[in-house]
Formats: sequence, structure tokens, C-alpha cells
Amino acid sequence: MSEYEHGSAALELGRALRDRGWMVACAESCTGGLLAAALTDLPGSSAWFERGFVTYSNKAKVQELGVNQDTLDRFGAVSEETAMEMAAGTLEATADAELAISTTGIAGPDGATQGKPVGLVCFGFAQRRGEGIVTRAAARIFTGDRAQIRQQAVEYALASALTMLNPA
Repeated sequence: MSEYEHGSAALELGRALRDRGWMVACAESCTGGLLAAALTDLPGSSAWFERGFVTYSNKAKVQELGVNQDTLDRFGAVSEETAMEMAAGTLEATADAELAISTTGIAGPDGATQGKPVGLVCFGFAQRRGEGIVTRAAARIFTGDRAQIRQQAVEYALASALTMLNPA
């Protein structure tokens, strides 16, 4: 995906981060690196993109991001709770990022379970505030095929991160 395929959300997010002197990092499951790719497609992104993790398996979420195994057992990998822990773990893994975005979901065509349909994506957002980390989560159900669901998830993550930085 290029910056043009992602509209202006990545570009606007990059500008907002640059203006603050902030770095962003991301942790991805269902989007498999597409979020990091959308951000790094932009010239000059090294000024505000710190790193990305692709933690597709539960084991990787635990090992790389410090997601609690109990969270995975109780709520599942596709949950707002896991998404928030992924985002917080991303910030804990780096001293340089002030903002983290995570994605975990069911892009399909298989993988749906009771109460978790294909197209469900959970997002985590974490921001450093003083000595602590503040997290929030969102969940959305997207439609379309696997590629369309993943692209919509990237768009939503970018737009939501921008809104978080520039609240109305």
C-alpha cells in the first residue's frame, strides 16, 4: 500500500507526530505489518516511526510484548483487553516511542468463533503520560474479503491515532 492508497491519514498522523517531536510504534497481528508499511511508505517517516512488531501467534504476543497469558486465556487474542496489552507492551519495549497502536482481529475467511465474526478487529492505543502509560481500546467489524478487512483496519487505526492526538 502506498501513502496514496491510505489517503491522507498516514500523512496527517506523521505531521502531527513530527510537530510534537514524538515517535510512534506499532504491534500488529491481523494486519501483518500493513500498518507499519503504511507509515513507512512516507518520506521522512524515520523522524517519527520508531518500530513495528508483527506478533501473529499468542506466544509472540507474550514473549515480545508481555501480553499476560491469563488475558489471552480469559478474553482471547481478539479482544480489546489483548489489544490494550499489546499497545502498552509496545511502549514498554522501547524508550523512544510516545504513542503505540496495536491491531488484533479475524481477517478471514476462516477463524470466526461464537461472538467473534470474521471482520472483527480490536485496536489498542497507548500513550506515555508522565511516568505512566494510558491505554484505550476500540473494536470494529469490517466487511469484505481478507485484503479489504485488513486495509480498513489500517485506515481505522491511522484515523483513530490521529484523533487521539488531535481530540475535537
